[in-house]
Amino acid sequence: MSNSIHQFQVEDTTGAIVDLKKYAGKVLLVVNTASKCGFTPQLEDMEAVYAEYKDQGLEVLAFPSNDFAGQEPLEGEAIAQFCVMKYEASYPIFNKIKVKGSGVHPLYDFLSDKSKNGSVSSKPKWNFHKYLVDKEGRVVDYFLSITNPNGKKIKRAIEKLL
Repeated sequence: MSNSIHQFQVEDTTGAIVDLKKYAGKVLLVVNTASKCGFTPQLEDMEAVYAEYKDQGLEVLAFPSNDFAGQEPLEGEAIAQFCVMKYEASYPIFNKIKVKGSGVHPLYDFLSDKSKNGSVSSKPKWNFHKYLVDKEGRVVDYFLSITNPNGKKIKRAIEKLL
């Protein structure tokens, strides 16, 4: 379990604790999001890829962050409401966290550090950095912000893991 994201707990937008063990057996696309970013329309693409593959075992997990140019001014349920109302998001959206630097959330410290996850070293350089996680909770790949979550590159990677 030490090389699995299933060891972590996060908060949903109501402040309830969510144990990532609940996603064991699922392929995960983990994305740091922001509501005021040029890449924010990717929330719609995240919903499209989620809708296409959720019945086969994909979960998209959105982690809002204000780490890049203050582009996530919303808090808690206001973030979830924005994602649902504007982009019809039905995937889980969690409470705002730090994804880099001092005070980084333990999940993102793990996701971005090969010495901890055993696979990739890639710290988010901007909003909408994506990590692909297999059914055992192991990080298998990452995609930069410019990579569309509903594009062929990510879909092929997801299909290999499903």
